[in-house]
Amino acid sequence: MNAIEIKNLNKSYHDFQLKNVSFNVPKGSIVGFIGENGAGKTTTLKSILNLVSRDSGTIELMGMDNSKEDKKIKEDIGVVLDGCNFHDSLKTGDISKMMESIYKNWNTSVYQQYLKNFKLPEDKTIKEFSRGMKMKLQIAVALSHNPKVLILDEATSGLDPIVREEILDVFMEFIQNEEHAILISSHITSDLDKIADYIVFIHQGEILLDAEKETLLSGMGVLKCSEDDFRKLEQEEYIRYRKNHFGYEVMLKDKHAVKKKYPEAVVDAISIEEIMLFYVRGEKS
Repeated sequence: MNAIEIKNLNKSYHDFQLKNVSFNVPKGSIVGFIGENGAGKTTTLKSILNLVSRDSGTIELMGMDNSKEDKKIKEDIGVVLDGCNFHDSLKTGDISKMMESIYKNWNTSVYQQYLKNFKLPEDKTIKEFSRGMKMKLQIAVALSHNPKVLILDEATSGLDPIVREEILDVFMEFIQNEEHAILISSHITSDLDKIADYIVFIHQGEILLDAEKETLLSGMGVLKCSEDDFRKLEQEEYIRYRKNHFGYEVMLKDKHAVKKKYPEAVVDAISIEEIMLFYVRGEKS
């Protein structure tokens, strides 16, 4: 069963459209949601959270329609958005009292344990927190009411590598429960290389790629070749290409088939970041 199911989601603004966005977040998995700025990631996430009204399409979380059972659904999801949404004058204890009145399953002892693990001070106001501390505070709150699904929008952006690693460990621990799931948008694709099970790529409001991460990385590759060698390729053998001063870089659909056909070919491994760059900046044919 899927934790999140999005089918034919459409949303129009005067200068942007989400166009029939469809993808799933299976239980027990982490789905990395990637795309350049303005591609539609945040609009999609806000649609899931009912923070914007959609024009058409359906969104279900844990089998419930988010347009009909919004209040019940929000008990079961933890949300971390880019930036801190708590008032600067609050302390961690104030936030706990607020959350206790909002969530039926709020667990103060779990929250305090996260504060301890994250080394967050209880005697300072939020305005005295660093960006990393604010992000860890939001994650502590998101995890302290027994959520089944985490929805994370740039939860690791702007953080130093040590803090990011610490937060990724928390996400991996959360997903050990096979009833849990995480949808995370991030510009830091190296984080998704580490933790994501699936990758969904959105570009100009449309889903261009939705696949298991290991299948992508093990099947695709980057061929570096001359123009003459590039012209020998069949169009169905590659997805996108880029021309540079040294020749051609080509994103292959199946690197193993190409290497078998052209034994002398130099084919490198590909990363999630390179896949995104090829789709955005590469040529089709």
